[in-house]
Amino acid sequence: MTADIVRVPGADLYYETRGTGPLLLISQSGEGDAGRTVDLVDLLADTYTVITYDRRGLSRSTVHAPGASVRRHADDVHRLLAHLTDQPVIMLGQSLGASIGLHLATEHPEQLALLIAHEPVSPWLLPPAERAAHLAELEQLRARYLEDGLPAVLGEVRRVLGITGDAEPGLAPQPMTPQRQANFDFFIRHDFAAVARDDLDLGGCRTAILPAAGRTTPHTVFDRRCAAELAKLLGTEVVEFPGGHNGNTSHPRAYAARLREVLQAAA
Repeated sequence: MTADIVRVPGADLYYETRGTGPLLLISQSGEGDAGRTVDLVDLLADTYTVITYDRRGLSRSTVHAPGASVRRHADDVHRLLAHLTDQPVIMLGQSLGASIGLHLATEHPEQLALLIAHEPVSPWLLPPAERAAHLAELEQLRARYLEDGLPAVLGEVRRVLGITGDAEPGLAPQPMTPQRQANFDFFIRHDFAAVARDDLDLGGCRTAILPAAGRTTPHTVFDRRCAAELAKLLGTEVVEFPGGHNGNTSHPRAYAARLREVLQAAA
């Protein structure tokens, strides 16, 4: 494993690369930093050179001014990839990572061979009334966090996003450290607002995009609905993966096997 920093406008991004083979970027969501998908990366590094990173504001990625838009996050990924390679890569975007990937696919299609967009947190994909309801849901959650703190909202975060509690055995511990709490703070305080402000026109996008969702994610939660609406917009079907919204971290063995199937079929 190699680790380094790349300087981008307004931030220094920490990233890691591991393995050999075609480049595969995993853009994680929530408070997830470069180490959040360690179990999945372990299972892919024999076939792919896996890139993970700390989104600006998380862990080892410093920011020189607070806040970020989804478009800014996508520009960070654009600059990270330009630093690493001049060839298109495969991108697995999870939740906010999928929303970031949609911007990258539209604005820098030459950098992506394929985007797997797993349950993007992109309310702009939804019909207006449904979009307004889910944006209000996110704002209420954020307001409660600012008033009562993280313990008061963790259960609601899981419900709103469709995060399931079941998991494969023997996973790497992911304790709620002070650093992880700080990452949650940035995510809820700043990235929730970024999601609410986000918008994008996918018309004319020429990047290959596979909308994806967890098999056990409730079909009523907004990110699962976003995956369904993305598939409808692209004229395709949702590709299902093991687990719920967090299947890449809760079921890494089954998720890695499914990812290999999907990538082989898309090759």
